[in-house]
Amino acid sequence: MNARARILVVDDTPANVKLLADLLALQGYAVSTASNGEEALARVAAESPDLVLLDIMMPGISGYEVCRTIRDDPATALLPVVLCTWLDPNQERIKGIEAGADDFLPKPVNQSELFARVKSLLRMKSLQDEVKRQAEQLAEWNRQLERRVAEQVAEVECLARLKRFVSPRVCELILAGEVDDPLRTHRREVTIVFTDLRGFTAFSDSAEPEEVMDVLREYHATLGRIVMAHEGTIEHFTGDGVMILFNDPVPLHEPELSAIRMALEMRGAVAVLAGGWKKRGHDLGFGVGIANGYATLGAIGFEGRRDYGAIGPVTNLAARLCVEANPGQILVPQRLFGKVEERVQAEPLGELSLKGIYRRVTAYNIVSLCGSGGSGSE
Repeated sequence: MNARARILVVDDTPANVKLLADLLALQGYAVSTASNGEEALARVAAESPDLVLLDIMMPGISGYEVCRTIRDDPATALLPVVLCTWLDPNQERIKGIEAGADDFLPKPVNQSELFARVKSLLRMKSLQDEVKRQAEQLAEWNRQLERRVAEQVAEVECLARLKRFVSPRVCELILAGEVDDPLRTHRREVTIVFTDLRGFTAFSDSAEPEEVMDVLREYHATLGRIVMAHEGTIEHFTGDGVMILFNDPVPLHEPELSAIRMALEMRGAVAVLAGGWKKRGHDLGFGVGIANGYATLGAIGFEGRRDYGAIGPVTNLAARLCVEANPGQILVPQRLFGKVEERVQAEPLGELSLKGIYRRVTAYNIVSLCGSGGSGSE
C-alpha cells in the first residue's frame, strides 16, 4: 500500500468515522475526518486528499451534493469518491452515478471489500496523477520549446542582419556570445577604409546601365571576398564606394596593418579587373583612403530598416583621403603611418588640404609591405 496516500472519511456518525479511520490507519494510510458536507469540502480544498469515503445521508449538504461540488471543481474533478450508505445500493446507484461517484460501499462496511476498493481506486488515482504529471511536463517542454524557437528565430533574424556587414565566422562569434552585439551603440577605436573607382562618374554617365551594373557586380564581389578574408566589416556600399571597418565588432591585434594588407590585395585584384574593363573601353582606376581613431558605432535607421554605422571624424578623414587618392594610391594620415611605418614601404605626400577638414593633413601613399617589393601594386 502507498503509505503516503491521504484518505478523507466523511460521516455524521462519530462511531462510523472512528471505525473507518482506525481501519485505514492500520493499513498505513494518512486519514483525516469530517462530520458534515461543509467540513468535507473545506478539507478537500485544504488537504487535497487522494480518496474520499463519503456518507450519503448527512444533515445540511448531502453526500450527493458534496460529490457534485467535487466534480464541478477542475482541481478535484478526478478525485476518487466512494459513497457509503445504509440504503439499498441498487436504489442509490443511479443517483450516485449522476452525482459523479466512482464506487459504493454498503454499511456496515466489510473490511476486505473496503480495502480492495480503496486499493483499486488509489491505483487509478496514481495513474491519473502520473498522466497529469506527464501532461504538465509536456506542457513545460512545449513552453521551453516555444521559448527556444523564439530565441532561435531572433538569432536567425540577427544573423540575417549581421551577414550584411560581417563574415559568417564573426556572426557565429556574436551569436555564441563571444562578441558583443555590434548593433548596440558603443564607442571604440577603429580603422576605417574607404575605396572607390577613379573615373566611375564619367563611365556611368556614358555607359549603358546594364554595363555599369556588370562592372559593379564584379567589383563588389571581388572586394567583398577580400574584406571577409581579412576580417573586415562592410559598413556600406554606395555605388562604387565601399566603407570597411576594422577592430569592430571583433577586436584585432593590429587593425591598421590588417586594413593595409586588405587594401594592397584589393589594389592588385582590381588592377586585374581594370585590365578587362579597359578592353571593353572603360578606363577605371582604384583609390583608397585609410584612417584610424575613435568612433561611435551601432544601429542607425528606423524600425524595419536599420543599418550598422560608424560616426566620428575618423570616418570623414578616411573618406576625404580616398577622394584625394590617385589611381593605385592608398593614402593614410601621419597618425596611422606612425603605427605601421616599420612594416610598410610608403612615399610621403606632404600636407594635403582636404575638403571639410580645417587642418592640413600630412599623408603617405602605401606602396607595399616591407619585404614584399611591389606586391599588391598595379
